[in-house]
Amino acid sequence: MSTDLPASGELPAEAPAESAEAPAESAEVPPDTAEAAELPVPGPRRTDGPVPGVLGRLASTVERLRREVREAQAAADGRALIELAKGILIGQLTCGPAEAEAQLAALAERANVTVLELAADIINQAAQDGITDTAREFVAAGGPAPHGGDRSAPAEPVSPALRLRTAEAAAMAADDIHTVARSVLDHALAPLDAGAAVIWEAQPDGSLRLAGSAGFTAEEAARWHYVPPGVPTPARSALTARDLVRFDSVASGPPGIGRRQLTGTRIAVPAGIGGRLTCVLEICWAARTAEQPPAVLRQFEALAELCARALESAPEIQPGALIPAADARLRELLDLVDGLHDPGLLLKPLLDDRGAVADFLISHVNTRFVDFAGRPAAAVAGATLLEAYPLSAEPGGLFQLVEHVHATGEPYRSANLGLAALIDDVPLTITAEAALSRHGDHVVCVWRTRDESSRVASLLQHAQRLGRIGGFEEDLRTGAATWNETVFDLYGLPPTAPPVTLDQLAAHCHPDDRHAIGRFVRTLLHHRRPADTAFRLNRPDGVVRHIRIVAEPVLDQWSRLAAVRGAYQDVSAQHWTEVALAATREQLAHTEEQAAARNRLALQLQHAIMPVGRGPLDLTGLRIAVRYRPAEKDHMVGGDWYDAVTLPSKRILLCVGDVAGHGIEAATGMVALRNALRGLAATGSGPAQLLGWLNNVTHHLTDHVTATAVCALYDPADRTLSWARAGHLPPVLLRRGRAETVPPLGGILLGALADADYEEGTLQLEAGDTLMMYTDGLIERKDRTLQESLDGLVALTERAFGAARDARDQAPLERHLDHLLTHSSADTDDDTCLIGIQVC
Repeated sequence: MSTDLPASGELPAEAPAESAEAPAESAEVPPDTAEAAELPVPGPRRTDGPVPGVLGRLASTVERLRREVREAQAAADGRALIELAKGILIGQLTCGPAEAEAQLAALAERANVTVLELAADIINQAAQDGITDTAREFVAAGGPAPHGGDRSAPAEPVSPALRLRTAEAAAMAADDIHTVARSVLDHALAPLDAGAAVIWEAQPDGSLRLAGSAGFTAEEAARWHYVPPGVPTPARSALTARDLVRFDSVASGPPGIGRRQLTGTRIAVPAGIGGRLTCVLEICWAARTAEQPPAVLRQFEALAELCARALESAPEIQPGALIPAADARLRELLDLVDGLHDPGLLLKPLLDDRGAVADFLISHVNTRFVDFAGRPAAAVAGATLLEAYPLSAEPGGLFQLVEHVHATGEPYRSANLGLAALIDDVPLTITAEAALSRHGDHVVCVWRTRDESSRVASLLQHAQRLGRIGGFEEDLRTGAATWNETVFDLYGLPPTAPPVTLDQLAAHCHPDDRHAIGRFVRTLLHHRRPADTAFRLNRPDGVVRHIRIVAEPVLDQWSRLAAVRGAYQDVSAQHWTEVALAATREQLAHTEEQAAARNRLALQLQHAIMPVGRGPLDLTGLRIAVRYRPAEKDHMVGGDWYDAVTLPSKRILLCVGDVAGHGIEAATGMVALRNALRGLAATGSGPAQLLGWLNNVTHHLTDHVTATAVCALYDPADRTLSWARAGHLPPVLLRRGRAETVPPLGGILLGALADADYEEGTLQLEAGDTLMMYTDGLIERKDRTLQESLDGLVALTERAFGAARDARDQAPLERHLDHLLTHSSADTDDDTCLIGIQVC
């Protein structure tokens, strides 16, 4: 029986002479084990031709040792089949192990087959599984020729059942999925010229993880350890189709692992357990092969099911665990990283051709790793640092820091390290606490980011602290209460003290508030409704706090009261603020009442001197009309005043004035000046003298009062008007429909200086003339100069005269004054006093 077929399709070369010189222990192999050694084992074959000298003998020795290793592996795999078949015979024949072994050897000799082939047939008959069905289909179809269907090649020396069962036995004994892939390739696929096999694990998120591979370098397997969701590969196509798919070459199909190494046919077979597709077996050839018959495709499906069972029973492989477990120091470092409570990465330097660090391989991530960019851990593990985080290459970034730590061994710590990632061409940057340290040739990177929930929790803690709010929860079934730190502080208790429960709350409050606490507890526990109340808390240190408590009942799934949760809030500051505010409000109300009384008194005094509704006066040769408009606001009661009276000398005193200020002080000052001027006018002196005396009265006899005034004396005999002014606006003269201001005279306002001189002037009036004297409340505006206001008054006076003359009523003077008040554009909200003097 031939020992094997080469993977390249060449016939095996003749064994070297040294192979006859097997070790002594090899000669003592039992017969069944010797038969097992005939299992085909793929591998390199010795080339024909002599090999000269010492190198030739060394090469022959290496070849012999390789063959012995393969034969030992084959014997071990075959021995597992034989032991399994012996177990089946023991159960069926009810015999012992030795008798079953002898019976197996006798049956094989009688059937003219090897013990291994007979063992595989016995297992197939007993198992009746997918491998059994595959073997039967293969035999029924006549079996294809090996090497891609080439019938000119020698017939296949080993049955498919034996190959499949041997692969199954090796897979069952394998420690990891990589060994399973190697067993599937060596025992079942290499005889069909396959060059590599890959076992992909289908992840719940649609991604693929390389669980095991054979025929590829470790570097290539590390590059393809993870395939993100949606990336087209042969395995992805098989999962999408939920059936076996074939691609004649890498160029005609989607890209895959080792596409530069094996460019030929690729077949991807999905499989799973319990109706779930959990893995894909990808088979790769170096060159294009002919279409395989259905019997061979069934072999591939059986092998895929074998891989799925092995993957299901294999221990979970942590993402990124690319470090060999045999390296004890690295294993200790890996355990250290896995024991961290923060996300950690293990970085291995990658050197360029000159021996300088070109990048760092993320060789491992711990179980707590969470990528701040939202990617799964498997997408980061196995990639390089610059591939996973390209923005870390910026000056002062993570890559430069890792490079510095690796070069110097100096650890790095930072509470505000900027981490950046590029997700869908959008840069994402966060701030994290980070620590870097070198361990041997590796660098451990640990970071801690604050997610949204931690930030919200931190903000809530600060808000509770600032608002003096503390939360509590009480389990009514156990009677246990839980407080946070703020509640202990509000009660003035140490954190080790037992929390106060609801039934104990009344004992800690002011006696007057116990009824309120009772209503609160009844509403909460008996009526099962949310409740709140305020009470005074008596603390152990004697301090009384004003507390507001709010709580709600918590019901279980059977609508029974299970717990109460709520919050305490210290409202002491608010309480005392409200007390102070109430006192201030009361004082303000009292002050407002006093001000209103003063304003009413001032208004009554003003109206007593100058009634608003007073009618026109007819004096000798004059008709006098008065209009007074008080301020819109009561507190703006001013000191405007006027007077018109016939003196003993038959002359008529005409005056108007305005005391500075508002309120009772202005009103009393106005009464004093008005009465003083009347008394001084009885002396018969002229207007300038009268204002001089009135200035002395204002300066010495009143308390810091200032005022403006116009004083005039009219002589009916010759219609002359002598006048003087003390800082007041000049009168306006209306004659024959034309108005103009009287040229102003010099004179300072009353009360400004102790002694003041005033200029006196004379006007010759004519019959029909109208003279208007007024206070500044008639014309003043905030957006105009005084001269602009006077010019506006002159124009308005002419229009008012025309309107009064055209009116049908018999009082054109009153109509004239009313028009002036109505159309006045003043905006100072001051009192207005207007006197119209018409010469008859």
